Amino acid sequence: MQPNGSTRTRVRSSDVEREQIAEILRAAMAEGRLDLTEGEERLAAAYAATFRDELQPLTADLPDGGRQALARTPGARAATRRSLRRHASFILIAAGVLTGLWMLSGADFFWPMIPLIFLVVGLFKHARYGRWHPEHSFGHWVRH
Repeated sequence: MQPNGSTRTRVRSSDVEREQIAEILRAAMAEGRLDLTEGEERLAAAYAATFRDELQPLTADLPDGGRQALARTPGARAATRRSLRRHASFILIAAGVLTGLWMLSGADFFWPMIPLIFLVVGLFKHARYGRWHPEHSFGHWVRH
Protein backbone atom coordinates (compact mmCIF):
# COMPACT_ATOMS: atom_id res chain seq x y z
CA MET A 1 0.00 0.00 0.00
CA GLN A 2 1.09 3.51 -0.68
CA PRO A 3 1.23 6.04 2.18
CA ASN A 4 -1.89 7.88 0.98
CA GLY A 5 -3.96 4.68 1.09
CA SER A 6 -4.13 4.01 -2.66
CA THR A 7 -3.16 0.61 -3.99
CA ARG A 8 -1.62 1.96 -7.18
CA THR A 9 1.39 -0.06 -8.21
CA ARG A 10 4.16 1.04 -10.48
CA VAL A 11 4.33 -0.68 -13.86
CA ARG A 12 7.67 -1.95 -15.03
CA SER A 13 8.91 -0.74 -18.40
CA SER A 14 9.90 -3.11 -21.18
CA ASP A 15 12.96 -3.02 -23.38
CA VAL A 16 10.75 -1.89 -26.28
CA GLU A 17 9.42 1.09 -24.29
CA ARG A 18 12.95 2.09 -23.24
CA GLU A 19 14.14 1.83 -26.84
CA GLN A 20 11.21 3.97 -28.09
CA ILE A 21 12.13 6.71 -25.62
CA ALA A 22 15.78 6.40 -26.66
CA GLU A 23 14.76 6.86 -30.31
CA ILE A 24 12.81 9.98 -29.39
CA LEU A 25 15.80 11.34 -27.47
CA ARG A 26 18.17 10.62 -30.37
CA ALA A 27 15.80 12.40 -32.77
CA ALA A 28 15.60 15.39 -30.41
CA MET A 29 19.40 15.48 -30.25
CA ALA A 30 19.63 15.35 -34.05
CA GLU A 31 17.09 18.16 -34.27
CA GLY A 32 19.16 20.28 -31.87
CA ARG A 33 16.63 20.40 -29.03
CA LEU A 34 19.02 18.59 -26.70
CA ASP A 35 22.74 19.16 -26.56
CA LEU A 36 25.10 16.20 -26.52
CA THR A 37 25.67 16.19 -22.76
CA GLU A 38 21.99 16.42 -21.81
CA GLY A 39 21.03 13.93 -24.49
CA GLU A 40 23.55 11.38 -23.25
CA GLU A 41 22.36 11.86 -19.65
CA ARG A 42 18.75 11.30 -20.70
CA LEU A 43 19.70 8.27 -22.81
CA ALA A 44 21.52 6.75 -19.84
CA ALA A 45 18.48 7.43 -17.64
CA ALA A 46 16.17 5.87 -20.25
CA TYR A 47 18.18 2.66 -20.41
CA ALA A 48 18.46 2.56 -16.61
CA ALA A 49 14.73 3.11 -16.05
CA THR A 50 12.89 0.29 -14.35
CA PHE A 51 9.38 1.74 -14.27
CA ARG A 52 7.27 3.55 -16.87
CA ASP A 53 6.85 6.65 -14.74
CA GLU A 54 10.63 7.10 -14.86
CA LEU A 55 10.52 7.36 -18.67
CA GLN A 56 7.84 10.03 -19.02
CA PRO A 57 9.85 12.96 -17.54
CA LEU A 58 12.68 12.32 -20.02
CA THR A 59 10.57 13.59 -22.94
CA ALA A 60 8.03 15.77 -21.11
CA ASP A 61 9.73 19.06 -22.02
CA LEU A 62 9.98 18.24 -25.74
CA PRO A 63 7.26 19.39 -28.17
CA ASP A 64 4.56 16.70 -28.34
CA GLY A 65 6.70 14.51 -26.12
CA GLY A 66 9.36 14.41 -28.84
CA ARG A 67 7.16 12.44 -31.19
CA GLN A 68 7.23 15.18 -33.85
CA ALA A 69 11.01 14.91 -34.07
CA LEU A 70 10.67 11.15 -34.35
CA ALA A 71 8.23 11.51 -37.24
CA ARG A 72 10.72 13.72 -39.11
CA THR A 73 13.57 11.20 -39.00
CA PRO A 74 14.74 9.76 -42.33
CA GLY A 75 13.58 6.29 -41.29
CA ALA A 76 10.05 7.48 -40.53
CA ARG A 77 9.88 9.42 -43.79
CA ALA A 78 11.09 6.39 -45.75
CA ALA A 79 8.43 4.26 -44.05
CA THR A 80 5.78 6.81 -45.02
CA ARG A 81 6.94 6.75 -48.65
CA ARG A 82 6.87 2.93 -48.69
CA SER A 83 3.39 2.96 -47.22
CA LEU A 84 2.18 5.46 -49.84
CA ARG A 85 3.65 3.36 -52.65
CA ARG A 86 1.85 0.27 -51.33
CA HIS A 87 -1.39 2.23 -51.08
CA ALA A 88 -1.04 3.59 -54.63
CA SER A 89 -0.21 0.10 -55.93
CA PHE A 90 -3.36 -1.27 -54.34
CA ILE A 91 -5.44 1.47 -55.97
CA LEU A 92 -3.93 0.75 -59.39
CA ILE A 93 -4.66 -2.96 -59.03
CA ALA A 94 -8.20 -2.25 -57.83
CA ALA A 95 -8.70 0.16 -60.76
CA GLY A 96 -7.59 -2.50 -63.22
CA VAL A 97 -9.85 -5.16 -61.70
CA LEU A 98 -12.85 -2.83 -61.51
CA THR A 99 -12.32 -1.58 -65.05
CA GLY A 100 -12.06 -5.17 -66.27
CA LEU A 101 -15.32 -6.03 -64.52
CA TRP A 102 -16.96 -2.95 -66.05
CA MET A 103 -15.81 -4.00 -69.53
CA LEU A 104 -17.15 -7.52 -68.99
CA SER A 105 -20.45 -6.22 -67.66
CA GLY A 106 -21.15 -4.14 -70.76
CA ALA A 107 -22.64 -1.33 -68.66
CA ASP A 108 -22.94 2.11 -70.25
CA PHE A 109 -22.18 4.02 -67.05
CA PHE A 110 -18.56 3.78 -65.84
CA TRP A 111 -19.53 2.61 -62.35
CA PRO A 112 -15.92 1.87 -61.17
CA MET A 113 -15.54 5.64 -60.95
CA ILE A 114 -17.53 5.68 -57.68
CA PRO A 115 -15.28 3.35 -55.61
CA LEU A 116 -12.17 4.76 -57.30
CA ILE A 117 -13.06 8.29 -56.18
CA PHE A 118 -13.17 7.09 -52.57
CA LEU A 119 -9.91 5.17 -52.98
CA VAL A 120 -8.12 8.18 -54.47
CA VAL A 121 -9.46 10.51 -51.76
CA GLY A 122 -8.15 8.00 -49.21
CA LEU A 123 -4.75 8.09 -50.91
CA PHE A 124 -4.68 11.89 -50.75
CA LYS A 125 -5.60 11.80 -47.07
CA HIS A 126 -2.89 9.21 -46.49
CA ALA A 127 -0.37 11.43 -48.25
CA ARG A 128 -1.46 14.45 -46.23
CA TYR A 129 -1.76 12.82 -42.82
CA GLY A 130 0.42 9.78 -43.38
CA ARG A 131 3.17 11.06 -41.16
CA TRP A 132 2.89 9.72 -37.68
CA HIS A 133 0.51 11.53 -35.37
CA PRO A 134 -0.79 10.04 -32.14
CA GLU A 135 -4.40 10.69 -33.10
CA HIS A 136 -3.97 8.84 -36.41
CA SER A 137 -2.39 5.72 -34.95
CA PHE A 138 -4.16 2.52 -34.08
CA GLY A 139 -2.55 2.11 -30.67
CA HIS A 140 0.80 0.87 -31.97
CA TRP A 141 2.55 3.50 -29.90
CA VAL A 142 2.77 2.80 -26.20
CA ARG A 143 1.48 5.77 -24.27
CA HIS A 144 3.06 6.46 -20.95
